Amino acid sequence: MSNRSLALLAVASLVFTAASAFGQTAKPEAAQNIPRTAGGKPDFSGIWQSLSGADYGLEPHLATKDGPPGAGIVVGDVIPYRPEALAERAKKFAARATADPRTKCFTLGTPRGIYSNEPFQILQRPRDLTLLYEFGHPVRTINTNGTEHPDGHIDFWLGDSRGHWEGDTLVVDVTDFNGETWLDRVGDFNSDELHLVERWSFLDRNTIRYRATFEDPKVYTRPWTIEVLLYRRLEPNVQIIENYCSTLDYDKYYPFPASNE
Repeated sequence: MSNRSLALLAVASLVFTAASAFGQTAKPEAAQNIPRTAGGKPDFSGIWQSLSGADYGLEPHLATKDGPPGAGIVVGDVIPYRPEALAERAKKFAARATADPRTKCFTLGTPRGIYSNEPFQILQRPRDLTLLYEFGHPVRTINTNGTEHPDGHIDFWLGDSRGHWEGDTLVVDVTDFNGETWLDRVGDFNSDELHLVERWSFLDRNTIRYRATFEDPKVYTRPWTIEVLLYRRLEPNVQIIENYCSTLDYDKYYPFPASNE
């Protein structure tokens, strides 16, 4: 058996094992046991983190020198790229050590900030949810007050998010992307025409099931979906800590350096 065949067999085994485990455990808890707001809506307030490792690659992948293996979070395993977009992803992969916006300390964007390796916090009010990310400390607002997307196209790093409730599921429509972010560390990407639909729901009081469907005719041949679990951080001292990596080069100047005299 060739090395390529062995590699494919290993990935297939990894995906099957992960899918089997997910299918056995991912059963929603009774609705009355999830946290709710005073108005009766599910309350997603808290600090959450993905353990999926999807930031190292959305599709199933083996280990590399710069990342661990992973079962992936793409429903169906494969992102349906257009041929020219697939070639562009290959270029991004080859230059990933310096081309990934993360290496420049830019915001990770939506939805990458959700499944990245660092936690984020949700603050919830009747009219909106505020997401505060640890990496780069950007702030995203999901409006739930019935307002519409602004007219025209506005280039936002995090997109423009408008949500509504379908039972106990928060459905968020996200548009107005700038096309400058990556989806992971291996060059998966979208354009400024991305239309993202997120679905947030509780699996149990300490676990959120997050699904997001991508539609972007510039880059993909059809819509496709990711699914990932987010876990509540329960440590007594847990908090979002500023990670402005862009400022690290200036640390040598603070506190103000002492005189050489």
